[in-house]
Amino acid sequence: GVVGDLHIAGVGLSPGYWQDPETTSRAFGEMPAALGGRIYRTGDLAHVDASGLVHFHGRADSQVKSRGHRIELGEIETALSAVPGLRHAAVVGIPTSGFEGTVIACAYVAEPDSELDPAAIRRALAGAVPAYMLPSRWRRLERLPLNANGKVDRPALRAAMADVP
Repeated sequence: GVVGDLHIAGVGLSPGYWQDPETTSRAFGEMPAALGGRIYRTGDLAHVDASGLVHFHGRADSQVKSRGHRIELGEIETALSAVPGLRHAAVVGIPTSGFEGTVIACAYVAEPDSELDPAAIRRALAGAVPAYMLPSRWRRLERLPLNANGKVDRPALRAAMADVP
């Protein structure tokens, strides 16, 4: 019943990351053979209910799967930080039932008196990230929503971006 890291095991488990022993050692581990032997930490969060059903709670990091690609949203935010005229930007994934999996959405705060619009930001960002990482939803805000700790309130931002076409 407690949310925790999801691990997988079994005959189809990869021996590790190709030519990357450091990442392999972080993600793969060993358990007693009776409990599954070799295991892999997926990076997902889940809990098991009383009937044994596993409930998925999302990623432990900010990685999403969009348009068939695994994307770390922080990489997009880092690239956005170099766009002239952009004061703040936050990127969230909006789950969909469509083939794209997750829509990438960007909320931004421009410098005062800036005429910066989504098309200009997208053009600037296109030189820094692959096309599949470009957000498809954009919203200019006066300020980003913050939680009690002063960090971007990602659930509130996701809700604010859900209705953007």
